[in-house]
Parts: sequence; structure tokens; C-alpha cells
Amino acid sequence: MKDIFNKWWFRLIASVLVAWIIYAVCPPCLAKEVLISILIGLLFIINFPQWIIKFPIITHISRALTGGLFIFSGFIKANDPLGFSYKLEEYFEVFKTDTGLNLFDTFAHYSLELAIFICALEMILGFTLLIGYKVRLTLWLLMLQIIFFTFLTFYSACFNKVTHCGCFGDFLPLKAWQSFWKDIALLFLITILWVSQKNIHLLFVELFSHTISVIAVIVAFFIPIYAYNHLPYFDFRPYHKGANILEQMKPGKNYQPPVYETRFKYQNLKTGEIKEFTMQNYPWQDTLNWKWVSTENILVKEAIDAPKITDFTIKTLEEENITDSLLNNPNYQFWIICYDLKKTNTDEETVAKLKDLQTLAQKDKVPVVIITSSGKDDIETFKQKTGLNFTFLNADGIVLKTMIRSNPGIMLVKHATIVDYWHYNDLPSYSVIKETVMK
Repeated sequence: MKDIFNKWWFRLIASVLVAWIIYAVCPPCLAKEVLISILIGLLFIINFPQWIIKFPIITHISRALTGGLFIFSGFIKANDPLGFSYKLEEYFEVFKTDTGLNLFDTFAHYSLELAIFICALEMILGFTLLIGYKVRLTLWLLMLQIIFFTFLTFYSACFNKVTHCGCFGDFLPLKAWQSFWKDIALLFLITILWVSQKNIHLLFVELFSHTISVIAVIVAFFIPIYAYNHLPYFDFRPYHKGANILEQMKPGKNYQPPVYETRFKYQNLKTGEIKEFTMQNYPWQDTLNWKWVSTENILVKEAIDAPKITDFTIKTLEEENITDSLLNNPNYQFWIICYDLKKTNTDEETVAKLKDLQTLAQKDKVPVVIITSSGKDDIETFKQKTGLNFTFLNADGIVLKTMIRSNPGIMLVKHATIVDYWHYNDLPSYSVIKETVMK
């Protein structure tokens, strides 16, 4: 049986069959000509490997590009594993809505662990590929991973589910279609490596390769775990240290607003076909043949040089908007960011730090407030549980998640400028903050 799998004719039949199935089930959002070009390219690589094996340089270039990109992508996500877990939760929510399966709720509960594992795995596989260690296992895992992510990004792009994939975190936000084409490029590179793996050799002796691979595994898991328990090593978000929120809310010099187009979906009463129309041609008068189904505003052109912060609003519990007064306050303020009080860390050490901060800051008339997306009932429960009697303000949960990767996270703000911020594990005493930061 194993001999049959290795026959050229079996490989040809199997690959053509898989290509035909993909072509048959692929939604029309990807042009058939483009899909055929992709499939023919992959079929050529799979069924005529001798042309690639002849030139080891092709294998080496593919190996370097794939390994380097996986290490880079894994590290960028590992820099902010909590942010990546938010993105995974977004995918799981989409899949639950579209499939109705509660299984994705379970996945969402373990999104952080999955985020850390995926980050580490990408870095590990990139490293083992570059040094030529456990080539067959590495290529299997790379192929399975890239097939999964290609499907994920295609689904997101085709059905407009998740607009940014999170592949490179906040360092390089890719739109869904951009991410899909990146995955297609990687699929070609990994397929080349698959068929020419005999050209991949260990760079070092086996014992040394084994040792540094073990070290790489340890480092790959340490990086995201440490970042989660503290803060990202590099902050690419608009709320980074030194950023002025008011300035980030202003559009750039070359600003052009986004362009939307209204689309109408009508059902043909005779054939049952649902067709999309624009404002110029929708059949609103032809009620004998067409029935209105839905109306959507579609983004056809994104804004150019848009503000980096567009949805920052702070309100009191009575719904009074106090954004301007907070941002224009020329004095120091401590903002304790708790995007969801039910998920806020409330161990004794953290609560004691926050109480000390409030007590000592108030003596200097420095306000300390908690900003959360939670409602009044959750706030009362939180107060009773922790004994923290702060002024509570409301903001959008997604904005708060973006502001700082810690729950609670502590920010020191002065006249809209983020002077400094801390993870709850790293919050220094007020006296230290006063001596070193509040100058």
C-alpha cells in the first residue's frame, strides 16, 4: 500500500481530485481564473518535483523565507499574546454564529492558552526548518498550519467576517485579503519544501541540533508567557507610552474619508435567485418580479491618513460625556483600566497595591479613577468583593482592551499624554512613581 502512495500516477490522480473539489466548492468571491491559476501552480509543483529538486537554490530560498517569516510572525504575536487571544475570540465568535456549534465557546475559554501555543509553535517550526531538524515532522506541521490559516483568512475575506487577521499583531495590520494572499505565498513555499525535502540537511551535528532545539522550545514559550504576565516588549498601539490621545484623534494632513456604497439585495420571485443591486439599478418599482431582502452599506474605499484613535469616549455612570474634561486636564491622573470587572484580577496583592495608590495619591490631590465597560450591578459586586471605593467611569470594552494589555492596567495621564503605564504585576509604590515619573 505504501508503494502505491509513492507512485507518480497516484499522486497525480489524488492531487487533481483535491483540486477539482476545491474548485467546485469555492465561493464566487475568488475569481475562477485566479483560483485555476493557484491550483495549476500547486499541481505543477506536486507532480513535477524533479524540476525543483534539480536546483537546490530554490529549496534554500524557500526554506529561508518560510523559516524567517514563521519566526517573525510568531514573535510579533508572542510580543502581545493577550491581543492575539482577543483576535482568536473574535474568530471563535464568528464560527459559533455561522455554525451554531457551542464547541467554539469552549475554544474561546482557552483562547489565551491557544494564542501562546500558536505563537510558540510558529517560532519553533521556523527555527527547526532553518536548522534542518526533524524535517519531515516540521514540514507536516507547517503544512497543516498553513492550510488551516489559509482557510481561515479566505473565509474571513470572502464573507467579510474578521477585517484584520492579527497575523502580525499591531505592528503590521493586514486586511483579510492581504493576509489570504500572504498565506497563499506561504502555501507555495511550503509545497516546494515538501517536494524537495531531500535537499534540506542538518546545519549542525545531531546532538547540537537537538540541544539548541530544546532551548528554542523553552525560549519560544517563555517569550509570550512573560509578555502576558507583564506587558508587550514593544508597543505598536496608539496608546503607547508618550502618546497624546488628543493628537492621535486628529486626522493626518492627507486625510480622505472612507467611501461607502449602499447595496440592496432583492429576490427574484420567479426563480428564487437573490441578486445584489446598487442605488443606480435596484428594481424598487418592479414588485411583480423582485422582492426586497436587505440593505447594507458596504465600505468600498478605506479612509486615507485617518485618525489612529476614533472611538475614545469616557462617560460617567449617569451617561454624562466627560471625555474633553479628562483629556484637557493639565494635572496628573491615574486611570485604572478594567475592561470587564468580572475578569479583573482581584488577588490580595493587587487590591492592596490599588488601595495604597489611591490613599497616597489622594493626599497629593491626584485623582484615581477606574474606567470599565461593566454596568452598575457588576460595579457594586466588584466594590463589595474588593473594598475598592473608587470613582467609576464607563468606556467601550474594545477600546479599553486596546489601551493596555492588563486587567487591571494602570495608566498615568497628564493633559491627554500617557506618561507611563504598568501591568498590575509590576505596579511600583506611589512614592517611587512620584520620584521617578511625576516630575
